[in-house]
Amino acid sequence: MKLWNFGAVALLTATLATQIHAEEDMDQTAILETISAMTTAFAAGNIDGVMATYEPSAVVIAQPGQPVAGDAALRAMFAEFVASGVNFAYGAHEVVVAGDTGLHLMSWTASGPDGPMTSLSVAVLHRQPDGSWKIVIDHPFGDAVMDQE
Repeated sequence: MKLWNFGAVALLTATLATQIHAEEDMDQTAILETISAMTTAFAAGNIDGVMATYEPSAVVIAQPGQPVAGDAALRAMFAEFVASGVNFAYGAHEVVVAGDTGLHLMSWTASGPDGPMTSLSVAVLHRQPDGSWKIVIDHPFGDAVMDQE
């Protein structure tokens, strides 16, 4: 009898672990889809599409130490970036999910006035009531703190 109970507990534990892993994979995929929608809209100059990936209270760090918030200010900032013609190349992604909060890390490279710029984008996303994910904090210069004393 004890062997049967142990087997049942082991099977239940394995089933729950598989289910949790599948849910984490789905969340990670959904977060990556949000990031892809944002970067695709940005590359196309579609400011409405970019804004659709952010929560209304989102904050974006336009330059290290310069947070931008509010619909009008964010739209103006994204329009300025699009108008400048900057093109980004995106590198590896990492996603960590804890409940309704997601962390997305991604390297990027873009041409700059002094040659190529490379940085680490750090974004915090929040699960929406419909199950989708939106960006709450977007810090494309997340590794800039490494240059501070």
